[in-house]
Amino acid sequence: MFKDFKLMAGRPVSIQVKDYMKHLIIKSALQGGQKLPSTRELSTLLKVSRNSVISAYEGLEDDGFAYTVQGQGSYVAQGAAAQNGAEASPWTLDWTERLSSQALLAEELDIMKRGIRAEKGTISFTSIAPDERLFDLDHVRRAFLERMSVEGNVLLNYGYAKGYKPLIDYLKQYMEHKGVDLRGKDLLITNGFTEGFDLVLSALGKRHGTVVCENPTHHTAIKNLKLHDFGIHGVKMERDGIHLGELKQALEARPYDCAYLVPSYHNPTGIVMSPEKRQRLMKLMQDYNVPVIEDGFNEELRYSGAHVAPLIAAAGGGNGVVYLGSFSKVLFPGLRVGWVLADEELIYYLESVKRARTIHTSTLDQSILYQYLLGGNLEKYLKKARLEYKRKYELTLACCKEHIPYASLSGDGGLHLFVTFAEGFNTRELLAACHARGVIFTAGDIFFTDGAGQNTLRLGFSRVADEDIVRGIAIIGKTARQIMGE
Repeated sequence: MFKDFKLMAGRPVSIQVKDYMKHLIIKSALQGGQKLPSTRELSTLLKVSRNSVISAYEGLEDDGFAYTVQGQGSYVAQGAAAQNGAEASPWTLDWTERLSSQALLAEELDIMKRGIRAEKGTISFTSIAPDERLFDLDHVRRAFLERMSVEGNVLLNYGYAKGYKPLIDYLKQYMEHKGVDLRGKDLLITNGFTEGFDLVLSALGKRHGTVVCENPTHHTAIKNLKLHDFGIHGVKMERDGIHLGELKQALEARPYDCAYLVPSYHNPTGIVMSPEKRQRLMKLMQDYNVPVIEDGFNEELRYSGAHVAPLIAAAGGGNGVVYLGSFSKVLFPGLRVGWVLADEELIYYLESVKRARTIHTSTLDQSILYQYLLGGNLEKYLKKARLEYKRKYELTLACCKEHIPYASLSGDGGLHLFVTFAEGFNTRELLAACHARGVIFTAGDIFFTDGAGQNTLRLGFSRVADEDIVRGIAIIGKTARQIMGE
């Protein structure tokens, strides 16, 4: 006994000794009422200081695993050992028989469990997350220290379901600068886009049971719509956004509970809907009285051209648009802070749903983001990020044009490009062949609402080194030509 103790760097020795002794007690290696080694003896056995053992024994007593008899030493507390099934058969359930249909569907739609794993050295174009090498840690650290010095005790306690008020006020002004009319609107902080979307779908009554959206569209949105048991009707894309003619036909054919749209740097096509089409789209949705859930995906990653206002701005003083915002693809996805901007009455109910589900978004995360934004750091960071991502975008675009035998290529900015091959080409077959050569990407069929897209793929370039972009796309192109028999 005591020979398997191993110290771990960076953790207090006294806590490691306490946990080790606690483990021995739980596993009944040390029995209730048994005298523990003296502090001097255990320090010799474990090769640690006696003070560390004294602290460990005090901790064991505090936790109810030991007691001290004055002048005699420390003993294992009675009943501290776990009833670990030595006397009875273990109770085993088959949890798969008790799972809900929603849990089974979530697992079925979980591409992280079914996708190809990137082995070490693989060139992966699957991610569209920001490049963490661009994160300005000094300003984040400063924001944390400044906010903690102002209200640290408060930030570590429970927060409000609606969110951290200074951040709410900042984001309202931020959205106002995008051209949004805030009259009659309010804002709720969420754990990123995904929770915001889930909350809105939870609050939305199923009068008709179907949602209309672009085809293809964001895979996470497809998953959430299916988990909420909504039918999905996809409308094809044009070069400047959703096809309004087909959308009108769809709206005439049947009623919808809402529309889900990604007008800027659309995921997965990268298309930015034109200002003219945004105005016509909003008029169409108003005519058919279909509310819009707008995904403000990647709006900040504009590399050229004039600012394009979000749909919620095009709606003017109306309340028919629910805007879901997040900095996750631009700033720090690890903070998990997003927001819903919508009609104030809807926000009133969403706040209650949020409180019932997750109580509140981390106040510490919200406060750090607020302080970071308040210091003007977003503007400085975006300037640097746009330059870097624009350079990678142009490199990726040039490599695609040089190497890949595509039928069409889209992506007006952001962190990815969307490649479409001729009809009949299978990008799943291409992916398998490229994987064998050390390159992976996202097959495009997962983004389609109708089982189409087998001839498409998405290339995320944000976290790929320049030399890997050049080499990886050359491999994709060469492999595609071989499959085509060229």
